[in-house]
Amino acid sequence: MIETRLFLETLPTPTGLLRIVTDERETIRLLDWGAADDPADLRRRLPLGVGRLRLEARHAPSPARGAVDAYFNGDAAALDALAVETGGSVFQRQVWAALRTIPAGATASYGEIARRIGAAGAARAVGLANNRNPIVLVIPCHRVIGADGALVGYGGGLERKLWLLRHEGALL
Repeated sequence: MIETRLFLETLPTPTGLLRIVTDERETIRLLDWGAADDPADLRRRLPLGVGRLRLEARHAPSPARGAVDAYFNGDAAALDALAVETGGSVFQRQVWAALRTIPAGATASYGEIARRIGAAGAARAVGLANNRNPIVLVIPCHRVIGADGALVGYGGGLERKLWLLRHEGALL
């Protein structure tokens, strides 16, 4: 079985402690809010298909951490060029790619995302894919709102979603 070597680092932010998991190519495999000392949760949250995992603490900050720091210091575009490996189904990957096209300061509804990927009428399925996003901020699921403009559904909590949208200058 192939072993995948991954690196974990944590970053305190204004919205809570972030976990960043990258691979040897500096590709982000997981970025979420959670406890760094819970290996079972980390393995559960990592995208499927990585084989046997060797998870190590990172000793020097990754480029991803630098970009996340820059984001929280006001550079909302700092996350745009980061490489990600999400795993997931073909549909989920389509949704997550569409989320990356929503610019900072903007929002889109679940229905809009469904139409963008050629799946009009699949707003609910888009919501489910959004909920399973393993790489928050970089894949900006917080920018997805209800059809009526309401803040709805965010795994990190609506208070955090509101903070992120305000931080990016979104008009709500």
